[in-house]
Amino acid sequence: MTKMLDDYALLSPLRYTNNWLKIGVVGFGILMGISSQAPLVPFSIAICMSLATLIFGRVPPKFYLKLLMGPAVFVVFSVIIIAFFFGGGPELFGFNVLDYRLGVNTGGLSMAFLVFSRTLGGMCCLFFLALTTPMVELFSVLKKTRLPDSFIELSMMMYRYIFVFLDVAWCIKHAQTVRLGYHDLRTSLHSMAMLCSTLFLRSWEQGEKTFVAMNARCYDGKMMIFEEKKTGEIFRSCIESGLHGCNRGGMVRF
Repeated sequence: MTKMLDDYALLSPLRYTNNWLKIGVVGFGILMGISSQAPLVPFSIAICMSLATLIFGRVPPKFYLKLLMGPAVFVVFSVIIIAFFFGGGPELFGFNVLDYRLGVNTGGLSMAFLVFSRTLGGMCCLFFLALTTPMVELFSVLKKTRLPDSFIELSMMMYRYIFVFLDVAWCIKHAQTVRLGYHDLRTSLHSMAMLCSTLFLRSWEQGEKTFVAMNARCYDGKMMIFEEKKTGEIFRSCIESGLHGCNRGGMVRF
């Protein structure tokens, strides 16, 4: 609970660079990765974005590797399925399962490597953006794109209450643990069901309280979003000074 993506984004030296520049770099990297027909380009993008996140963004390598391990598990399973069931060409190795031949051929292996490289490149690009740009500033960028206000405000409230309900879930789980609520499988399932039902009721109650509180403060269907005004000189000064001592800009309101 003490190590969230936004915590590293708020402390990152790249936070004070232009948000449009970072989004443009990330978007270009993702498009180049998914349009490439060879694994070399996505792997190169993944290495470059990872180095930028670790060196310029000052993200701890241990935390970054743990972050990559989460989606990597699903990617590995997907790659194994692609290698065995897709592609064509000469068979590299295989075995029989209940009179059914399972094997990996050259086409399936190439496709699996390509999918893995594309996925890795896309993940590294998105993690670069998430670890160097706070969500509040991303919401201000969405505001400038002229998206519907209801979509942006709903996204802001959903993001805000993720952490509120995570804190509630953590407190409930801790209370269940000290009461031996997870000492065996049957008790664990019962405790998990109780946690989910309680969290659902708390979410419903919190939504009603938020609605009443916003109406009491004369909510007119529009929320203000604050953004730090950045200039092109900030990025250059950060590079020249070794990413130390970057000054914040002024605040603008939409």
